[in-house]
Amino acid sequence: MHGRSNTMFSQSLPSRSKKHPSPPCYKKLYIVGMARKFPIGIQTFSEIRNFNAIYVDKTNLVYKLAQEGKVYFLARPRRFGKSLLISTLDDYFSGRKELFTGLAIEGLETEWKKHPVLRFDFSRMKFQRPGDLDELLDLQLKEYESLYGIDLQPRSLGEETLKKSSRLQNVILAAEKKTGEKVVFLVDEYDAPLLDTLVDHKAFEAMRQTLRDFYSPLKSLDAHLRFIFITGITKFSQLSIFSELNNLKIISMLDEYATLCGISEEELRTQMKPEIEAMAATTGKTFEQVCDGLKQKYDGYHFSAKSPDIYNPFSLMNALQDKQFTNYWFETGTPTYIIEQINKFNIDPEELAKGIEATADMFNIPTETSANPMPVLYQSGYLTIKGFRPRGNVYKLAIPNEEVREGIFKSLLPHYAGIDKSRSDTFIIRFTDAIYDGKINDSMEMLRAFLSSIPYDAERQDEDHYKTIFYLLFRMCSPFVTETEARCAAGRADAVVETDDAVYVFEFKLDKNATAEDALKQIDDRGYLIPYTVKKTDDGTPKKLFKIGAVIDSAKRTLGEWKMVET
Repeated sequence: MHGRSNTMFSQSLPSRSKKHPSPPCYKKLYIVGMARKFPIGIQTFSEIRNFNAIYVDKTNLVYKLAQEGKVYFLARPRRFGKSLLISTLDDYFSGRKELFTGLAIEGLETEWKKHPVLRFDFSRMKFQRPGDLDELLDLQLKEYESLYGIDLQPRSLGEETLKKSSRLQNVILAAEKKTGEKVVFLVDEYDAPLLDTLVDHKAFEAMRQTLRDFYSPLKSLDAHLRFIFITGITKFSQLSIFSELNNLKIISMLDEYATLCGISEEELRTQMKPEIEAMAATTGKTFEQVCDGLKQKYDGYHFSAKSPDIYNPFSLMNALQDKQFTNYWFETGTPTYIIEQINKFNIDPEELAKGIEATADMFNIPTETSANPMPVLYQSGYLTIKGFRPRGNVYKLAIPNEEVREGIFKSLLPHYAGIDKSRSDTFIIRFTDAIYDGKINDSMEMLRAFLSSIPYDAERQDEDHYKTIFYLLFRMCSPFVTETEARCAAGRADAVVETDDAVYVFEFKLDKNATAEDALKQIDDRGYLIPYTVKKTDDGTPKKLFKIGAVIDSAKRTLGEWKMVET
């Protein structure tokens, strides 16, 4: 792991096959030097291969799955490549050998046997009522019933409608009979109906029962099934949905499949080197500078104890296409219940960034049965594994990277301050600009006005509440190097902001008898500025050092006096 001991995390996996040209009929695209397309919004393996789009080769793991097991479940956050994986499995088991030319699996598979594939995709729609799930299942079953010649005559009035579980069984048996091969059963985003109705207990239970009934024939049809693969975001109680699949292999936290979805450091630097070079040329940065920026912004996911660093593929592809470092994954829609969970359990945002220790049975468990928010935060991708201690099998969970940190903190600030998000976002921009320009007095005046605007009933008027607001504000001072509760030998400064040419150390006092001088004295007495005396500007000159002491006026619920001194 970047910045961590190798004893805690594995740094690399065995070398993977580098990307080769697409099937022969598309090689001419490479010969003329045409740039590869970015697969933004493309989740179909055949389309990616046929239209010269970037594909990070995962086919050695696809082959391993097919050869070593039969029934799998994989949980990964949204937009992490689960649909592409399902599509790849579909084409592999359909025997479409031509699509895999030049990939790792080409040198592994010799038979390319064609199996009938049943693929159910629950990401097709938003589920608001149980009837939505029934309609989708009916639609997808009809496609296969038509394909395999199952004649469903209209049933007479008074007759019971044929259960979807019975229809699934009939499709599996008909597919095997027609093709002479065992059936492959693939499910994408199995939990979408459950996530959409999580806050509606009645609808949630109805969805769960429908899904349980639908999957119920699978165990009894084991002899007719070649392979089962199910994906989802969260781990809802498998005992209530997949209870019949007692041979289900959950691979979500296995080291050997940690890179099955997402992009590793090695894959980025080798298979996507041309795109990194293009971004470097456009932005005026070096290859290494672009890699460092991508790592800080989109890397940092780990899905097992020895997982290498994993990049968010959605954000990474968008950044390389747009040639800029911005937020993509978080901005595509964070469920309101994620923020509600953080607030409900009164989780300190700083704790999310620095890390929470937990055993696997505290976060890798069914989300709907948990008494804490860690399972939903981890399984949804807002927390990830950042460390592992073998003694006691203790994991450290924290925010993965800058993109997620910025997104969470920007969403949390309005909740803590009791104001709307647009107003909060506007303030952050103005506050950041003032500090960047060295206008600290202006920034403090803005802070005073901001605190004064917080509704009285939203203010707890205690030190922890103020510290949380300060923490969120200063951590949003991008693009600065910002620390809150910055540690030194004798204590921790409330906030440190480092710009191109200066370092600002802030200390806030809530004690009604304290003064700004008291805050400045604490900075001196505890040596908060000492670690920054060695800081240099780009031209090698020492950075200016400033200490800012301020007092919170609890009676007026805002910032009181402050003083700034250059040292």
